[in-house]
Amino acid sequence: MALFSKLFGGGKTTQTTPAETYKDCAITPTPEKASNGWRIGARIEKAGQVHDLIRADVLQSKEQAEDASVAKAKQVIDEQGDRLFR
Repeated sequence: MALFSKLFGGGKTTQTTPAETYKDCAITPTPEKASNGWRIGARIEKAGQVHDLIRADVLQSKEQAEDASVAKAKQVIDEQGDRLFR
């Protein structure tokens, strides 16, 4: 059964933290449950364009993963700017 839930999105979590605005981008943390914790992930949106950020980093708690996801998204926005959406 676990295989089917992973194939059809069962491993994804629902959004609990509201989006944060940073440099005209909306950042929504979307950490995913992993076997040994929570994987860093975020959705970055700007002017109708979307970039889904996923990292291999795994943290112990969902709250830590959400905070780290927002921080990593801000870092990517600073480094790549509008190139992020090309």
